[in-house]
Parts: sequence; structure tokens; C-alpha cells
Amino acid sequence: MAPTPFTPPGPEVGSAACEAERADLAARLDRIPIVTPQHRRWAWLLGALFVFDLVDLNTFAYVAPALRAEWDLSIADVGAITSAGFVGMFVGAIVGGRLSDRIGRRPVLIGATFFYSLFSLLSAFAVGPWSLGALRVLTGFGLQAMTGVLLVWVSEMFPPTKRGRYQALLLATGLAGVPLAAWVARLVVPLGPGSWRWIFVLGSLGAIGGVVAVRILPESVRWRAAHGLVGGEADLVARLEEQAERQIARPLPEPVPAAPVVSGKLSELMSGATLRKTVVAALACVFLILSFYGFSSWVPTLLVERGYTTAQSLTFSSILAIAAVPGALLAAPIIDRFERKIVIFGLEVAVAVFLLLFGLIPHAVAIIVCGFGAALLMQTGVAALYTYIAEVFPLHLRGLGSGIANGSGRLAGVLGGVLVAGLYSGLGLTAVYIYLAGAALAMGLVMLLFGERTTQRRLEDVERG
Repeated sequence: MAPTPFTPPGPEVGSAACEAERADLAARLDRIPIVTPQHRRWAWLLGALFVFDLVDLNTFAYVAPALRAEWDLSIADVGAITSAGFVGMFVGAIVGGRLSDRIGRRPVLIGATFFYSLFSLLSAFAVGPWSLGALRVLTGFGLQAMTGVLLVWVSEMFPPTKRGRYQALLLATGLAGVPLAAWVARLVVPLGPGSWRWIFVLGSLGAIGGVVAVRILPESVRWRAAHGLVGGEADLVARLEEQAERQIARPLPEPVPAAPVVSGKLSELMSGATLRKTVVAALACVFLILSFYGFSSWVPTLLVERGYTTAQSLTFSSILAIAAVPGALLAAPIIDRFERKIVIFGLEVAVAVFLLLFGLIPHAVAIIVCGFGAALLMQTGVAALYTYIAEVFPLHLRGLGSGIANGSGRLAGVLGGVLVAGLYSGLGLTAVYIYLAGAALAMGLVMLLFGERTTQRRLEDVERG
């Protein structure tokens, strides 16, 4: 199916007729009880985009030990380059989110894919820490712009009773990129000086998915209807309905439109109930990044500091990376069954325990078991939180709201890279893992005490509060 071309919003945006059309199309989407063949086709594509997103996100962590030796980098230098990527992600999350609210989800998602692929490729030609740091800023910009908009697109186009499950399955598909990057690094990096450059080439292959997306990915129906754009939205929804009726062998229930939600101003994001949603989502993302990337980004380097060789460190890291896919898959059977904020709290308590044990027990078997448990449940929590963030904001601010939340986390990653280096240098490894466990627990508490109910609720109902 050829995607509907984008045309700029006309003067009727925000009119009563526009809101009625949005409500009608949203109701027709929401009455579809299953994931159709067309949904699954989109899911495979988005999962492939996620693979190379996650490959590129983890490339520097796996080449850092080799770069320390080749470029004579200190722990502080590694922290600075790690933080540089998060600076780019912070800006990309907000700019990409805002652009997706204004010009559409599709052009931002596809454009960001080509953008990060280009700068990942250029990272393979870096000549020193300064050039690599600058390229990681630009790569991070594209990575986070793509990821945030992708999650929003899924929340708007998949059935409400299935969107959590498919967010988890998409993340699981994408997370195959983590062990892929880890094992390619394990095979390639030890070959000799300069071999690390091929890991960045691997990350640039996401451009292939961008080419496919140009052909088969449509614009979000909810976004186009809300902007009064006339195209093939009704025909697309009709095809989804027809596919669903063939699968379930009975007519779909009558659509029940929600009361139209009138689009407000940008300032709404920082006032009233929406402000609370913004603060909660941002804090959850901050604590997620401090714990999750503080762990995954630093494991190879810190294991070397504990006395293991670079090859042994990469072997441990590669084993832990295997937990990524089953971790996200673990979310699939529970994410649409139980309230998301309660699921997140329980997961983060368990993660905090595993992180403490990982840091305190020096035995190699304990390192693998506890590290695997932490990595597994972290990914389950990521799937639940990503789904939540893409649900809680009003449609006209969903991209920006998600961008601010995710961007806040990425900005925290800038501090996190420096903080881990400082804690290790000043207080030692034990302090690092106490800090990581505390951040995980804080994320769970924020969601439990202040998060919204979103499981199996229509986006328009969540939008109203």
C-alpha cells in the first residue's frame, strides 16, 4: 500500500468538523479487537528500524575498552563521549517530538532514520575523541527523534487492547540489536587497532529500513484527521476493518466515538493535569536512564577495572546482552493485563536487588546471574514505560510531551556518565552499584505514587484525564 502523501494543514485545523472526523476514525480504529495482517506488516518494519537503533545506541559501550587502549583515553574521557551522545538525544527527543506534532509522525520518523544512519557511518572515520564525540551528538539526535516518534505512531495506530503487547514485541525485536552489536564487537574488536570502526558501520545499516518505510508506512490516521487533511485515511481504516472481520469471522461492533477533545495551546503542556503527566513521565525517564544506561553503558569498562581482560569483559557483556530480547518479551503477556504503573514498580524493586548483588558479589557466576537478571527485568520495565509515555499526552502535544519526557532522561544521561566516573574514582565500585539500585527504585516509586492509569484505555479517555 502506497503511503498517503503529506500536505500542510489547512485553515480548518481544530474546527468542529475536524474534531468529529478525528473522533469517528479513532472510534473505528479502536473497535478493531485484533492485530490485522497490515498491522503485522508495519510491526516487522518498525521492529527492523528498532534493531539498528539499538545497535547504534550500544556501539560506543562495546568499543570503549579498545578505544581506551588505542587513544589512551581515561575513564573521564569515556564518560564525556558517552555523555555527548545523550546531549544529542536530548535535543533530538524534543525537536523530533515537536516536529512530529506539526508536520506529521511519518516524515520525522523516516527522516530521523536516515539522519542517524549517516552520522553513525561517519563515526567509523573518527580520528580522535573530539571528532567521535561530535559525531555521537549528531547520531544521538537522530536516534532519539526516531525512537520517540515511532512509539507515538504505534500508540495511535494499534488497537488499545493490543498496543502495549506490540510495543513490547517491537522493543523485543529491536533489542536483538543489542546482542548483535555485542557479539560482532566480541568478534571484530580484538582483531587489532582500528577494527572497532566496523561496529559503527553496522549501526548505519538502519538506512535500509528507512528506504522500506518510504514505501509502506502511512501517516498516523489520528494525526491526519486531527489536522483536517483529506487523503486515504477512511480507506485505510476500512481495509483494517475488513481484514479484522475476515479473521474473527463476524462483524465488528459499532464504533463508539469518544467526545471530541479540543486541541489546546502549547502552554497546556506546562499547566494543570498535563503538567503532572509531564513531570511524572520526565522523572521516570530520568531515573530509567540513570539506572539502565548507567549499568549497560559502563559494564564493559567497569569489569576491566575489576581485573578482567578486555576479551573477558566483552564476553561477560555479550552474555548479559542476550537478556535484552527475552526481557522485552516478558512484558508482552502482562503489559495489557495489569496496570502499567504497578508492573513498573514491581520490576524496578527486583532490578534494584539484582544491581546491588551484581556489584557486591565478586564471583564470576554471580556476576553473570545477577547481571542477567538485572538486564532482563530492566528491558521489561523499558517496554512498559515506553508504552505508558506514548499514551498519556494529548494528541496535539503527544510528540512534544513524549519528547520532553524522553529528552529529560537523555539529559540525565549526560550527568549519569560523569556521575558514574566520579563515584568510581572517589568512592569505588560499591558506591556505583548502590547509586544504580537507588535510581531504579526511585523510578518505580514515582510511577506507583503518581502515574496515570492507561492499560486498555482509549487514548482519548486518557487524554481527558
